[in-house]
Amino acid sequence: MFRDRTADVPADSRSASDREPSASSAAGIDSVGKLLALRTALGRVIRGKDDCIDVLAIALLANGSVLMEDVPGVGKTTLAKAVATVVDLTFHRVQFTPDLLPTDILGSSVYSPADGSFHFRPGPVFCNVLLADEINRASPRTQSALLEAMSEGQATIEGIRHPLPAPFFVLATQNPVDYHGTYPLPEAQLDRFLIYLNLGYPDAETELSILYDQADHHPLDDLRPVLTREELLSLQSDARSVAVEKSVARYMVDLVKRTRHDDRLQLGVSPRGSLMLFRTSQAAAYLAGRRYVSPDDVQRMAPFVLGHRVILTSKSKYAGMAKSRVIEDIVESVKVPT
Repeated sequence: MFRDRTADVPADSRSASDREPSASSAAGIDSVGKLLALRTALGRVIRGKDDCIDVLAIALLANGSVLMEDVPGVGKTTLAKAVATVVDLTFHRVQFTPDLLPTDILGSSVYSPADGSFHFRPGPVFCNVLLADEINRASPRTQSALLEAMSEGQATIEGIRHPLPAPFFVLATQNPVDYHGTYPLPEAQLDRFLIYLNLGYPDAETELSILYDQADHHPLDDLRPVLTREELLSLQSDARSVAVEKSVARYMVDLVKRTRHDDRLQLGVSPRGSLMLFRTSQAAAYLAGRRYVSPDDVQRMAPFVLGHRVILTSKSKYAGMAKSRVIEDIVESVKVPT
């Protein structure tokens, strides 16, 4: 799907362990070493998924939430826990169930008999990394409790605005095969996720190495933080300074506009999707060691950023058409700037 148009493409096609970003000015920290250490640490836990690790690193740099959907047992929860471990951030995990209430996530006021007053007790959302495990098992009412947090970095509870710690992002998982007792995520919720990620099964050799890696203990137990909160904030700020030439930005808008006029789609990508594609393309270029965004960065991130923001028509759905296929066709058909 990705077409070679710049000299940087061969470097981008190498594995996570082989690529090294160039030096940056991220507050004087060794961004090269930090990003390489981040990818290496995650690679010890999730074998054979260098592309997925890179996409997660891009989401971290762009400060966006990630929705991971795949069959049980491929490492979704493990990968989310690994991300929270290698970056020294506060981490909370919530197991979403049908009886979960919004107050179980946001918190509520608790009565104190000592002085007869109410005191706010923060919920698990007040952290840097929130793992929303099996998010589609909670009711829409509970799912909506995360909307404000994901888009604005705050939670309004009983009329009072409570800022969330920075950075804040949600790593959510859901199971695509067991729909019993689940509630599909509404479009407003899906639009808040920066990236949609599908891990997939490992190949035979990788699965064999997993068996031996976990023979006596889990590699997750050996992980140690390689990034501090301040370092991550600095890298995020530096990634946003990556230059985007106007023709490349217009290319992003053209891709998004094409989704709004495609006969196979009932709903196209929102302006928020354009902004998310812009930010992830900056982060992808930064991770690759460049200070400018190329069209190949946009093509690389388009399936992860746009696919979950569109809705197929009934005709396309019954014909077995996949959203990813539609996005690939659109990327192939839109003229690329030179």
